[in-house]
Amino acid sequence: MTSDLPLALVTGASRGIGAAVAHQLEPTHRVLLGGRDANALAAVAERLPGASPWQVDLTDFNALATRAAEITSLDVLVHSAGVADLGTIESAGVSAWRKNFEVNTLAVVELTRLLLPALRAARGHVVIINSGAGLNARAGWAPYAASKFAVRAFADALRAEEETLRVTSIYPGRTDTEMQQAIVADEGFDYDASRYLRPDSVATAVLTAVSASRDAHLTDLTLRPGPA
Repeated sequence: MTSDLPLALVTGASRGIGAAVAHQLEPTHRVLLGGRDANALAAVAERLPGASPWQVDLTDFNALATRAAEITSLDVLVHSAGVADLGTIESAGVSAWRKNFEVNTLAVVELTRLLLPALRAARGHVVIINSGAGLNARAGWAPYAASKFAVRAFADALRAEEETLRVTSIYPGRTDTEMQQAIVADEGFDYDASRYLRPDSVATAVLTAVSASRDAHLTDLTLRPGPA
């Protein structure tokens, strides 16, 4: 990787939105591909000369601290990893709530906290891929939506506390990913990819926020599938 390019870390980079973000950032950034699956990360890195795997389980907070300590200056941190364990308030047990909050909220909070010195050193940019569910909760989505509302509050507080950093929350509507396929299957519907946002479209929003001139701080971006 060319050392004079800015450094970006993208979590969830082995597939879906995270992989799309890595592809769009790689021409102008050195990219660390965050994720758990070594083989999947290696496959993405093979297609991106300016990227390298950064393997870690985001919910193993001891391992996360060790890996984060390797980074001394970080220009861009994109939180794209996430889970969607859905259920009604009646049916969703503690395990569903815990899983959503550990990955969607606590991992975001802890990784950001650990990387604050590196982000401050570069006057960096934190981008959180939230969800439309982080703006409006719907029936059957409570555990997931609550975790996304929480990470929205975290982003707002981070922006207020860290005045040298830029912090962007992106709220995509339904996006054509493996996660979406599983959700639709659980809902009992046929899957039609044309009804959803493309991962590349969400990645373009990330690139827009990151590429904005220093005087333009894009704090919140909402995306919805366009008309057919």
